[in-house]
Amino acid sequence: MFGLGWLELVIILVIVLVIFGAGKLPEIGSGLGKGIRNFKRATKGEDEIDITPEDDKKINEGQKE
Repeated sequence: MFGLGWLELVIILVIVLVIFGAGKLPEIGSGLGKGIRNFKRATKGEDEIDITPEDDKKINEGQKE
């Protein structure tokens, strides 16, 4: 993993713990996870939302028939 050994990872974790504190680590982790999840959804393109109002949908469907 990027050429980092277990000792380097422990040192990075200790530095992050000192900077942010133990109380903020779960918030940082959940925010990072949500960001990664949203990025994956955006790259797949599955998260398309139809914002056409319901009234316009009914009018358009009536015109197609």
